[in-house]
Amino acid sequence: MQFIETFIVQNQYSHWMNEHMFTLCDTVPDNHRKKSLGAFFGSIHRTLNHILLVDRLWLSRFENSSLSITGLDQELYVDYNELKTARRETDDQLTRYIGKLQDQDMDRKLTFTSAITHKSHSFLLGDCLVHMFHHQTHHRGQISALISQLGVDIGNTDLLWMPGIEQRAKDTAP
Repeated sequence: MQFIETFIVQNQYSHWMNEHMFTLCDTVPDNHRKKSLGAFFGSIHRTLNHILLVDRLWLSRFENSSLSITGLDQELYVDYNELKTARRETDDQLTRYIGKLQDQDMDRKLTFTSAITHKSHSFLLGDCLVHMFHHQTHHRGQISALISQLGVDIGNTDLLWMPGIEQRAKDTAP
């Protein structure tokens, strides 16, 4: 398996889980999605907003464009359906970006000003991608806990149960 394949799988998993999370959130009344339940960003809605905000921030860095934010707790969308649409658009943009990458791109240095330290930092692109996908998983885990507290069964969210993942082994020569 080539190095870039790992990021392709991570992106597929992220896309699948984002769809899954929003499908579950569709069953939760808006006032419950927006109620502060003690998570780092308070509510399910604000946590979904945070994941989207940070993904867009990383995409702007990856694509050498700019994104002005007021803080990592910035609420991009008050309306849930607008948030869901924006999530899908951003997932599609991430898929296109990941699809253009090659193994040698992972060693490219990415320099940016951190929204946390407000200083310039440089990291390898591969490390930044790992971080971005881990960040998503971390906060989707918080959403999973919050949704479970509301009585919604989140089902199996393990990567190995993502549709199509097992086919990869079948398609690979022994």
